[in-house]
Amino acid sequence: MMPLAYGRYNRCMALPNPEALSATDFIFDWNEVNRKGRVMPREFTLFDETLRDGLQNPSARDPGIDSQLKLIHLMESLGIDEAEIGLPGSSARAFEDCLRICQEIASCKMKLKVACAGRTVVSDITPMIEVSQRAGITIEVYAFIGSSPIRQYTEEWDLALIAKRSAEAIDVAVKNGLAVCYVTEDTTRSRPDVLTTLFRAAIDHGAARLCLSDTVGHATPDGVHNLIQFTRNVIAGTGADVGIDWHGHNDRGLALENALWALEYGADRVHGTALGIGERVGNAAMELILLNLKLLGQLEEGRDLTRLLEYCKTAAESIQWPVPINYPLVGRDAFRTATGVHASAIIKAMAKGDHWLADRIYSGVPAGMFGRQQEICIGFMSGASNVSYWLKQRGIESDDALVAAILQAAKATDHILSDEEVMAVIRKTRYL
Repeated sequence: MMPLAYGRYNRCMALPNPEALSATDFIFDWNEVNRKGRVMPREFTLFDETLRDGLQNPSARDPGIDSQLKLIHLMESLGIDEAEIGLPGSSARAFEDCLRICQEIASCKMKLKVACAGRTVVSDITPMIEVSQRAGITIEVYAFIGSSPIRQYTEEWDLALIAKRSAEAIDVAVKNGLAVCYVTEDTTRSRPDVLTTLFRAAIDHGAARLCLSDTVGHATPDGVHNLIQFTRNVIAGTGADVGIDWHGHNDRGLALENALWALEYGADRVHGTALGIGERVGNAAMELILLNLKLLGQLEEGRDLTRLLEYCKTAAESIQWPVPINYPLVGRDAFRTATGVHASAIIKAMAKGDHWLADRIYSGVPAGMFGRQQEICIGFMSGASNVSYWLKQRGIESDDALVAAILQAAKATDHILSDEEVMAVIRKTRYL
């Protein structure tokens, strides 16, 4: 299928009734050329770390329990599968917050599953058992310990000690009926012989999942592929049915890309946080994982993501996190244009009464699919169509003199005119 301008319709031919056209008549998608079939595992799950790893960012404020509960409900509405809600063994407040969240999930009969994190230390596991018993729901234990040579040297750990501590922690959780995901910190810089020993020991003691952690954002897509393939081979050698998590940080700016590749390479669960908030420069952004999975056709039909914006805003407000203006999907300028040519095309599409067309003519991400809309502004690169549209949207009667006056004011500035600035021109022009 060729793009519309070069396919079965050309400039010398009249276009048919738009209702007879499909999406592929308007957009040629190079992303789909030579696709190998379904990209992701059919039963993959999404794991939200906002209330654990997200809060480890040094600039994040600790949110109150009301904000945490609101985020949990938004995760549920977005179809996120599981949320890690904190480290209940770290403090009395952390324990109470985890318990309250679990009670909310239980009382509201949410589908959202719950996990808690802790070191491979029995004293970190027992609070999770208590929270689970008091709330009456199952908690998945994410038990972590460093595995890389640099970490072993710094901590003065040997492999036998790491394996012993891991086994003891896993045993306590499993004996109390809790599923365990065994987390090797800094997996992406760990030796294969060490990982083989630790993975096999964890599986032998009942771990249901292994979490591959790119703790310092070291991995490239090649590293993701190599590590997941290695892990799958280790698991196959045990004969056990064990899931694989991918947990990635963004120090190289590759966290989102690595998360998507991890799913294609064989992980069946990937982690993310709202707005990518996390230690140092953060984690893979959950909203961008969802956005890309949606556009790749990897989410179930009809899954509603229009509350993604609310999810991100709630996270930002609760931990007092500034969202960059150019941030994809959520940023102020994500769907805003003042450029005359761009705005003109969007306005022409809107004039055809075709929202689908208007939402895609100058946007690779359909705003309406994610709870936003295209915005036309007036600035130094605008044309008359920007002004006319702006006035029409606000029910203000337009004429050539008014449009010219506003456009003249815009061309004389070095920024996008605010609503107040445009209204000042209108008042001046209309009431001279």
